Amino acid sequence: MKISQSIFVISLFFFGINLSAQEKQKVDIQSGYLERRPDFPDAAIYTKDEAGQVYIVHEGIEMWCDQAFVYLNSNFVKAYGAVRISQGDTISMSSRYGEYNGNTQFAFASGDVVLTEPTTTLQTDTLYFDRIKQQAYYRTGGTVRDTASVLTSRSGRYFAESKKYQFLSNVKIVNPKYTVNSNQLDFYSETGDAYLYGPSTIVSETSTVYCERGYYDTRGDTGYFVKNSKVDYENRTLYGDSIYFDRNKSFASATNNIRVLDTINKSVIRGHYAEVFREKDSVFITKRAVAITVRDGDSIYVHADTLRVTGKPDHRILKGFYRARMFKPGKVGDDPTSGKCDSIYVNEKRGITKLLRNPVLWSGENQMIGDTIHILSDTITDKLDTLKVFNNAFLVQKDSMGFNQVKGERLIGLFTNNELDTVNINKNAQVIYYSRNDNEELVGINITVSSSIQMYLEEQQITGIRFIKKADGKVYPPSMLPENARLLPGFQWRGEERLYSVEDLFKGKPVPILPKITGIPLPKDEGEFFEDIPIEKIQLPEESKLSPKDLQNRPDDPKPETQESEAKRDSIQQKVNDSIPNNTQ
Repeated sequence: MKISQSIFVISLFFFGINLSAQEKQKVDIQSGYLERRPDFPDAAIYTKDEAGQVYIVHEGIEMWCDQAFVYLNSNFVKAYGAVRISQGDTISMSSRYGEYNGNTQFAFASGDVVLTEPTTTLQTDTLYFDRIKQQAYYRTGGTVRDTASVLTSRSGRYFAESKKYQFLSNVKIVNPKYTVNSNQLDFYSETGDAYLYGPSTIVSETSTVYCERGYYDTRGDTGYFVKNSKVDYENRTLYGDSIYFDRNKSFASATNNIRVLDTINKSVIRGHYAEVFREKDSVFITKRAVAITVRDGDSIYVHADTLRVTGKPDHRILKGFYRARMFKPGKVGDDPTSGKCDSIYVNEKRGITKLLRNPVLWSGENQMIGDTIHILSDTITDKLDTLKVFNNAFLVQKDSMGFNQVKGERLIGLFTNNELDTVNINKNAQVIYYSRNDNEELVGINITVSSSIQMYLEEQQITGIRFIKKADGKVYPPSMLPENARLLPGFQWRGEERLYSVEDLFKGKPVPILPKITGIPLPKDEGEFFEDIPIEKIQLPEESKLSPKDLQNRPDDPKPETQESEAKRDSIQQKVNDSIPNNTQ
C-alpha cells in the first residue's frame, strides 16, 4: 500500500535533534508498503515496494531502508536491509541493521556499518550513538579512511560537534610514506591533525619517531613531539625535550637537553638546540654544544659556541666555530690533554684535528702554541699518533724557578699509548731549560740556539734534550742570568686557560637561557561513553537486540590517557631506570 502519513516519533541515528519522551515528534514516511502482522501486534511494518526503498524524512534527515519496524508504544524503531541515513551533505551512515530508542535518544547499528563525513569514512561491525552527547562509539575494532591515511584501533569514539575521533588501544595509521602506532590517538577529520598520547611511534623507510606525547599533521607530514621524544635517522638518533619534524624536507630540530647519537662513529653531541638535515647528512648544534667521541676507550670532548657535523657515516667532519675548546681526561694518575682556539676542525676518516686561530694545547704540563695546531690519530687503532704545530711554535713547561721553553718554526710531537713522549723543534730552534740533577737540584739555566732540537718526555715531564747541529749554547748559574733574559721572544703563558675537567669546557661562558617548552596538554576528560547506571535501571525495549550489559562500561574497555595513568607509567619506568647500572644507561 502506498502511504503518506505521520506517526509517532521515529528519531534517526547520529544527528542532534532535541527530542524528549514527552514531546513526540512526528516523521513523514513518504514511501513504503505498510502492513500489520499478527506475529508483530505492536509494530507498524513498512517494506520497500516497486518504487524503491522505504523513505522517511524528518527535520532535514533522510532515511532509506528495505524494511522498518515501528513500535509506537515504546517509541522504538528497528530498520533492516541497506539502511542509509543522511543529514544534508555533512554526515551519512549505512548498515545492514539499525535500531533507535526515541525515549533515550540512543541508537545502535550493526553489520557493515559505515559512517561518512566530507573527509573520512568510519567502518566497523557495531556502532553506538548517543544523540544527546553527539558521540559515536565502537569497542570491537574500527577503520577510518582519511584522504591521506587509514586509521585502525580496537576502540574509538567520534565527537560529532568537534569532528574528532578518539582512538584507543592498538591504534595504527597506515600511510604510503609511514606507519603510526600509539596507545591513544585523537584525530581531527577536518584538518588531519593527530595527537599522540602514551608510547607512540611513526615509522618510515628513512626514520623512526618515538614520543609519549606529540602532534602530527597527517596531510602536511610535519610534527611536534614532547616527553621522551626521539628521531632515529638510520645511524643517527636525535633526542630532545621537544622535537619538530618535517618529513618533506628531511629535517628535524630539537630544543633543550638535546643529544645526537652517532652509532657508527661512537660519538654523541649534546646541547640545547639542534637541527638535523638527513639528506645532507648535516647536524647543527648550539647552546653549550659539546661533541663526545670515544677513541681507544677514552672520551674526547669538543666544545664551541656552534658545532656542525657533516658527511656520510664513514666520513664525518666536525667543525666548531668560536671559542672552541677540547678536553681528553687522562688515565688514573695522569694529567688530561686539553686545548683552546677560535675554531676547531675534526675529520674522522683522516684522523686529524685542527686547532685554528690563536690555538693553545696542553699535554700534561706542556703548553704548546703556534699559528695552527694539528693532532693526528691512527685511523685503525684510534690512538693519538702525531702532533704538529705550524709557524711560531712554542712549547712551555712551568718549573719551580721559571719556565722551560722551546721555540722554532715547527713542532712535531710523537705519541705512545696516547702520551706525548718525543718532541722535535725544527728550524731556528731556541731553548731555555732549567737543568737539574738526579736529586732535582738546580744545576743551571741552559740557553741554546740550534737548527733542530729533540726532546724526550716520560709521564709528560721533559727528561732529556738533544741538540742537532748545535750553533750556540751556554749553561748559566741562576745568579748570572737576569729575570728579563729568562724568557724567549714571543713567550706566552696561558696557564689560567688550561682545562682540568669536563666542566671547564664552559668556564667563563654564561649559562644559556632555555625557552620554556609549552608542551601538549593531555586531552580533556570526556568521561565514559556509557553512563554509570546500575544494570537494573537501564531502559531498553524488549524488542531490542541489545542487552543491558551491552550498555555498560566494561573493565577491559580501553581508557583514555589521564594525569593519573601517565604518572603511574612514569613511576614504573623510573623504577626500571633505577634498576639499571649507571654505566649502561
